[in-house]
Amino acid sequence: MISIIASLFASFPDESVSTATTVGGQFRAFCADAFGDGIYDQGQVDALVAATKAAHANAIVAQIVRRGDCFCLRSGLPVTEEAIAAGFDPLQSLITTAHAQGVEVHAWVIATAMWNKSTPPKDPAHVFNQHGPSASGTANWVLSRSDGQTRLGDDWLLDPGHPDAAAWVVNMATSIVRNYDVDGINLDRIRYPDGNLGTNVPSWGYNPTAIARFRAETGRTDMPANTDPQWTEWRRDQVTAIVRRIYLESTALRPRIRVSADLITYGNGPQSVGGWESTRTYAEQLQDWRGWLQEGILDTAILMNYKRDALASQRQMYDEWSEFAKDNQYRRSTADGTALYLNDIAASVRQARIAVAPSGAGNSGIGWVGYSYRTPDTLANAGTRSAAASRTELTSALTQATPYDSAIPPVFADAPPVPQMSWKARPIFGHLRGIAVAADGSALAGTVVHLVETSSGLAVRNATTDGTGWFGFVDLPIGTYRVTTDSPRAASGVLGEGTVVAGQVSALGQPSPTPTPSVSPSPSPSPTPAPGACQQSIGPGIAPPSSVASGVGGFHASWYGQSGYPTLCPGQTSTAVVAYYNSGTRGWLAGTLGQVAYLGTWNPEPGQDRATALGGDGGGGSPNTGWPRYNRVAVQPAGWVGPNQVAWFQFTIVAPSVPGTYRLSIRPLIEGAQWMEDYGVFWVVTVRAS
Repeated sequence: MISIIASLFASFPDESVSTATTVGGQFRAFCADAFGDGIYDQGQVDALVAATKAAHANAIVAQIVRRGDCFCLRSGLPVTEEAIAAGFDPLQSLITTAHAQGVEVHAWVIATAMWNKSTPPKDPAHVFNQHGPSASGTANWVLSRSDGQTRLGDDWLLDPGHPDAAAWVVNMATSIVRNYDVDGINLDRIRYPDGNLGTNVPSWGYNPTAIARFRAETGRTDMPANTDPQWTEWRRDQVTAIVRRIYLESTALRPRIRVSADLITYGNGPQSVGGWESTRTYAEQLQDWRGWLQEGILDTAILMNYKRDALASQRQMYDEWSEFAKDNQYRRSTADGTALYLNDIAASVRQARIAVAPSGAGNSGIGWVGYSYRTPDTLANAGTRSAAASRTELTSALTQATPYDSAIPPVFADAPPVPQMSWKARPIFGHLRGIAVAADGSALAGTVVHLVETSSGLAVRNATTDGTGWFGFVDLPIGTYRVTTDSPRAASGVLGEGTVVAGQVSALGQPSPTPTPSVSPSPSPSPTPAPGACQQSIGPGIAPPSSVASGVGGFHASWYGQSGYPTLCPGQTSTAVVAYYNSGTRGWLAGTLGQVAYLGTWNPEPGQDRATALGGDGGGGSPNTGWPRYNRVAVQPAGWVGPNQVAWFQFTIVAPSVPGTYRLSIRPLIEGAQWMEDYGVFWVVTVRAS
């Protein structure tokens, strides 16, 4: 798992790191499963698109890959054995029809399902025939449980810890992205399965090849117990590694694609069970989707928030998970998926309203996903009313005033577009991926690699390669990086270099050769600065702490890293950046006295609310460097910074005319309300003689 371990850079994005940054619109989608009417022929496709438009929705999440087969013709997977006409391509038909009506198509793929019938697939190339229970040795990819069980009900599943199985999942998903003009790729069952031997007892993952990998990477020789902490974390990391690779490889193919996943919300939310790490999602299914959002390897988390609204206990579960997701989006986004088939029409409308409403802290998700188009309410699911009739009722309740919902206006009264992903529509970061190769040409699997910022020589992140040696880094400031490793199997420890470009996925190249002396008889010397010439420089950034407080009642802030100390010549300017984490329970709202966050001047230099020679607005004897006021260094850059979000404050410093060492102390505050922590933050500015 990637962990950010070192420095910040000399400049940072002018936006909150943890908010779902969307530009207008709302994501509204029907899930169309492949177990009934939906995409089997052109008539069904036409009806699906028409129903989506009628409900004022704008996207369809259509099940395309079910169990190693595809409802498509150009993915490289075997075509489904279900009854579709020869030559009919369900996915292409849906894309053509939906795009003509302004509706997005997101290809829903079951990541780890292999097969579930008593007779094997007809196509000999099917993954079950090649790597199912009849295969031996490393060719067998079947997931097994700690007690030896190899099926969950009727299902055979792939083991995420088997490197070839994991690579197959990546290739399966990216083949859709490569060959079809889809708007998104949607990952389902991207986790370890149900059927565990106890609550929070993750019992699956015992494929012999996965066990051998774990032993090789950890140096252990035992058979780990299903609750062994190191073994549990290792398995969780295997799922995360698949998501990371799909995200980067898909984004490399289509930079604007939305990578989403359907995510577990079993039981109560983290608020009621002792935190995120105590949820069944994290501890039992080993699906760290909050971590995926934090790292940035998922664009949209679609919660499978499938709860019966008529039961008070499940209504509480729904509300808790919806709140948690909205308050933990980081720089990506979340949407509530609701179980239409478990609820009547009125209950589904209530859940849709919760989905699109802000959390108690003021954070909004991007929308609603209804599961499913085929079973739009309990009556249709029970077979006592036709799906078409139930859909008509649901559409009316969502878009018009009806007895199902007394609130005005209707929850989907308008028909907005799908919101943009600002991190992809207006990117400020780029990404880097590569494969770690040993000196003998073999892959460095399960190996820690270091990302080094070339110009400063600072190590800024670590990653662990997957079972094939692949690694990736997401959301990097633009620049050139070197990737190194401490493995003795790598020549010189340098794996390669890459230049990161905003909005692109760069590939690691060969390291730059070590310069050798010129053999020219009359080399031209490089120009050097005149003796004593004044040169500007910026010191290394200061890394954020490994942990900070969270959930403290009221307005609170925790320092979260800053840019380095500058050395300037008289009159030169420099941009400084400091990050503060909102560790309180109240959000910071721009433009509202008593809620807006500023940075103020503080003790000891220049003193609380005092002017400084290093910057200001021209008032109080300060120079004019564009600060909000002479004693207010910066204002929050984002309109809203919710709890557990990070704001990057940016401001300009100017060097006084007299050489020497100057100090600027700052402290965050809520203007008109209170000063906040941390109050020991400062910059040292060195001014050289010109």
